[in-house]
Amino acid sequence: MSKHLTDMTVAAAAHAIRAKKLSPLELTEAYLARIESVNPKINAYVTVTAERALADAKRAGDEIAKSGPRSPLHGIPIGLKDLCEAEGIRTTAGAKFFTDYVPKRDCTVARKLREAGSVLLGKLNTHEFAYGVTTDNPHYGATRNPWDTSRIPGGSSGGSGAAIAASLAASTIGTDTGGSIRIPASLCGAVGLKATYGRVSKAGIFPLSYLFDHAGPIARSVEDAAIVLEAIAGYDPADATTVRTPTDRYTAALERGAKGLKVGVPRRYFYERLDGEVAAAIEAALEHFATDLGATGRDDLFGFGLIQARNTLRGLGLAR
Repeated sequence: MSKHLTDMTVAAAAHAIRAKKLSPLELTEAYLARIESVNPKINAYVTVTAERALADAKRAGDEIAKSGPRSPLHGIPIGLKDLCEAEGIRTTAGAKFFTDYVPKRDCTVARKLREAGSVLLGKLNTHEFAYGVTTDNPHYGATRNPWDTSRIPGGSSGGSGAAIAASLAASTIGTDTGGSIRIPASLCGAVGLKATYGRVSKAGIFPLSYLFDHAGPIARSVEDAAIVLEAIAGYDPADATTVRTPTDRYTAALERGAKGLKVGVPRRYFYERLDGEVAAAIEAALEHFATDLGATGRDDLFGFGLIQARNTLRGLGLAR
């Protein structure tokens, strides 16, 4: 039963809590038990905040019983990459220098997740200062890929990706400068979202490159990633790179489907040394997009890159 609970998506768990078939405390206890059992083998967490998690869960249960859930994340257990400052909780950035650093306030992402009613399970391992793609940390130990513990989970958000693959959190937060959400999501079989630049605040998150850093969710499903993005997105006066645009309802956008969308397929570079099984999976996904969902593919790396560059410039207010 415990494993069944920790395998639930955020959306499914939120529905069960709303229907009073599951309590935040029951769900949190299941995750804490699984962390105690599995984390020693995976090393996804460097700090487990069990007391905080149980207090969060009890409070969420009382609030939901009184007024109903205030968001789909109310009572949902999550984990934060250990670059994200959290009030009163050790935040190491994967570095020995910060072994005993305890922030006095939350980063903006942690604050928004707290305001959404989420339950904080702990802080997740990262490559030192996020500078690498293995999460083989010399100070807090290597994180292992749950699918094969002889392999890396990717990085630098390796703890965040491994926690999803091992069912150690309902969703996690990672950061991405040059692939640090996308790589572990790919290697761990999860959904990782590097949102448009300026969409999610970086305030209170240890920087690697201020102009290129992003924060975003790693989750079990696209819907879960959309739920988390709704909670953490938005303008933040503490981060000058965030944009003053309304926060969209990303879950509602999923209901519209993919019909009419164009999918950029950068074959001219990424396909040159692509594993055959991976190539087959990508082609099957593209066929599904085209045949079943109504999207179209475009083999245009240069044009796709221009679109990405334009979106980045828009986020900085340098282009229309």
